[in-house]
Amino acid sequence: MTIFDEITTPQEMEVLVAFFDLTGFTRFARSHSAQEIFELLSGYYEFVGDIIESSSGKVVKFIGDAGLIVYAEADVNRGVLALKSLQETGDAWLADHHMPSRNLIKVHFGPVYGGPLGVRTDKHFDILGETINTAATLKSNGFAMTPQVFRQLDPDTRKLFKKHTPPVTYIPVSESHKD
Repeated sequence: MTIFDEITTPQEMEVLVAFFDLTGFTRFARSHSAQEIFELLSGYYEFVGDIIESSSGKVVKFIGDAGLIVYAEADVNRGVLALKSLQETGDAWLADHHMPSRNLIKVHFGPVYGGPLGVRTDKHFDILGETINTAATLKSNGFAMTPQVFRQLDPDTRKLFKKHTPPVTYIPVSESHKD
């Protein structure tokens, strides 16, 4: 249970927004049955949920081989560390399950409008706003975050990342520049 689960009326909030997407998924899916893909993604969704939920984040939704994740403003540092862990351990999980993919993660911080959204009889927490579009369109070869996120981090966490330009993003120190 997160603070997002307690929201009953739509409201503006400052949050950490993250997208993840699996590389090579379409190619992989073409050579496997729908049942095999469903079972694989079901396991991966649970894996993602365990990491995100245990760090006070919320998986807003899964979209095929991708997902939208949110953390409250107070949990930005904790969220970035969990997302970095998801990128690293997610790649290992995929390899262990014979899926030739990598987990790309893109992270931004800013205002969103969020609350229950959906059809009249089935509403779930969701978020909308330019912050989401900014996160979704970041270039990433593995993990990338905007300066707005970097500025929110504790000094020790900042040491795990380096500046990558242009445009400015921060990537793990261990990741090479590929642009």
